[in-house]
Amino acid sequence: MSAAALVPAKVEPASDVPRLFVVFKVGGVDYALPANEVLQMESYSGATTVPGARGFVTGIIQLRGKVIPVVDLRARFGLPPAEPTLESRVVVGEKDGRAIALLADTAREVVRISPSQEESPPRLIEDGGFVRSIVQAEGRTILVLDFAKVIGEEPIDV
Repeated sequence: MSAAALVPAKVEPASDVPRLFVVFKVGGVDYALPANEVLQMESYSGATTVPGARGFVTGIIQLRGKVIPVVDLRARFGLPPAEPTLESRVVVGEKDGRAIALLADTAREVVRISPSQEESPPRLIEDGGFVRSIVQAEGRTILVLDFAKVIGEEPIDV
């Protein structure tokens, strides 16, 4: 047996194992959600308006036999509206067993991010914001969103 066979392989600590994130753009900024919170990504061809829905809910779509509300991320983030294009996508996530679609300008990328790459947002951004963490990778900034806050279902502190 060689000496090399006796040396254990270098194992990364479990806490720094990279996870997959779905990256999408809204207003030229890169945002991400953990892939385990994303059910699918689909092209966007429009939504049926629902009277009385919250201002950032653009309507509903039917996707594989299910009715899914669509949150317009431009409206949610206070950005000016833009007409959907061929690049527009819905990123469908799940919260408490309900599917909700997020309308993004583009969505085509899945990246690996280690927990050590994620930084907490500055307090001014964290308080009342939608950003869970910030990642600096490959010369760009990716804002990881808190899905519950984006869709308006964050827990209320009492």
